[in-house]
Amino acid sequence: MLLNFTKMHGLGNDFMVVDLITQRAYLRDEQIRQLADRHFGVGFDQLLLVEPPRKPDMDFRYRIFNADGSEVENCGNGARCFARFVIDQRLTHKREFKVETLGGPLTLKVDDDGRVRVDMGTPRFAPADVPFVADSDEPLHHLEIDGRPVAFSVASMGNPHAVLQVDDIDDAPVEALGPKLQQHPSFPRQANIGFMQVDSPHAVRLRVFERGVGETLACGTGACAAVACGIRRGLLQSPVDVELRGGRLTLEWEGGEAPIIMTGPAERVFEGRIALNS
Repeated sequence: MLLNFTKMHGLGNDFMVVDLITQRAYLRDEQIRQLADRHFGVGFDQLLLVEPPRKPDMDFRYRIFNADGSEVENCGNGARCFARFVIDQRLTHKREFKVETLGGPLTLKVDDDGRVRVDMGTPRFAPADVPFVADSDEPLHHLEIDGRPVAFSVASMGNPHAVLQVDDIDDAPVEALGPKLQQHPSFPRQANIGFMQVDSPHAVRLRVFERGVGETLACGTGACAAVACGIRRGLLQSPVDVELRGGRLTLEWEGGEAPIIMTGPAERVFEGRIALNS
């Protein structure tokens, strides 16, 4: 079976995007892992599927699969690519539309300059919403990893995040501490681990170790979680520019029940067709 796809990226966080509205396919976990392989497949951080909506008030269904084949709740960089894709493929004539995800609905808007604004929803900090095992909702939580105390904030952007403040992002123990905290029993569904350096109330640098992928060049929901946690702790003020290894995002959050608005680029790399193994 031949499958048409588009390779895209948002600040270097790269995706294979598949239209399952005009073509039909069912991708098994092992097929996703094969496609994700950067030597023997297409190569990507996440696979994005564009499907018909299941709810009448939605325009599309947006599904996200990590390179290991696991389905996840949300992906901000992917959402921007999703928005550009459905417009470029003429699957919609709207410039603003709603999509359903495993983590809840998103509103996407493509500006005239091609940058995409995403209503990422309201951040949730209650441990049960993340989920994170804790006795109370605190701006900072503490765990012991390899005999050393680690302080971090938690938040849900439809998917679970932990955010650590560091002095120097370049020396942050992303590869050493990231997977250990990610897989800690206190995170029943694991978590994306962000390492944030605060440069000013309106500017941070961020690296993220993502579930099922490892460190990526950019993580949209990770940027949202970092800014939300920073504003909650009084370290940041909206708007905030987030410098990731792949580029810059702008985040706005008024606090409370207001949604986080993320603005950033989405780029098409190439179109392709690949034969799926049966």
